[in-house]
Amino acid sequence: MNIALFDLDNTLLAGDSDVEWPRYLIGKGVLDADYYNRENDRFYADYKAGTLDIQAFLDFQLAPLAGRDRAELDAWHEEYLARHIRPIITARGRELIQQHQANGDLVVIITATNRFITGPIAAELGVEHLIATEAEIGADGRYTGKPTGTPCFQAGKITRLNAWLAERGQSMASFADSWFYSDSRNDIPLLEQVNHPVAVDPDDALRAHAQDKGWPVVSLRGAF
Repeated sequence: MNIALFDLDNTLLAGDSDVEWPRYLIGKGVLDADYYNRENDRFYADYKAGTLDIQAFLDFQLAPLAGRDRAELDAWHEEYLARHIRPIITARGRELIQQHQANGDLVVIITATNRFITGPIAAELGVEHLIATEAEIGADGRYTGKPTGTPCFQAGKITRLNAWLAERGQSMASFADSWFYSDSRNDIPLLEQVNHPVAVDPDDALRAHAQDKGWPVVSLRGAF
C-alpha cells in the first residue's frame, strides 16, 4: 500500500475554511465584523509569512464554539458547508483523491484547521481519514474554546501523522511510495518526509523551494 496525504485549505479548496468560517458567522450576526475581519486578516497574513503564533490563533479560532449547543453548531456547519465550502472545492482535487483511492492508496487529509470545521469537509470529499487540530470538549459535551494535544501545524503535522500511523501499527516506512500535496511554506517539513512532494498552487516561498528541489508544481484550480 502507498499513502497519499493532502493539505486542505488552498490545496483541495480554492480558499481557506479557516477564513470562511468566521465570514459565515459574521453573516449570521454572531461575530463582530470589524474585529473578526481585522484579526482574521492579521492571522492569515502571519500564516502566509510563516510567522503564525498557532496557540494565539487557535484561541481566536475556537472561541466562537465555546459553550454553544452542539446541535446548533452542527446546523450552522451544514449551512456553512453548502454556502461557503462546496463552491470552493476544486473538481481536480476531487478527481485526484479518487485516483489515489482507485489505486488502493491510503488517502489522508492532514490540516492545521480544527476537526469541527474540517470533519464534514473531509466527508464531503469522500475521505475517511482526517488528521486535524483537535478542539477540547468539556464534561458537558460542549467545546471549551481551547485546543487540545499537539496542533497539526508545521512540524506538528509530522508528530501527529507519526502518532496516527503508530496507532495503526504502521510508519512512513510501511509505504513504498508516499505523496503529500500542499500549497504552503508551513508544510515544507512534511513535504520533505515523502518521496513524492507536490506543491499545489503554492505560495511564493513554497514555489521557490519546490523549484530549487525539483518538486512538481501543479494547480488543482485548472489542469496539470
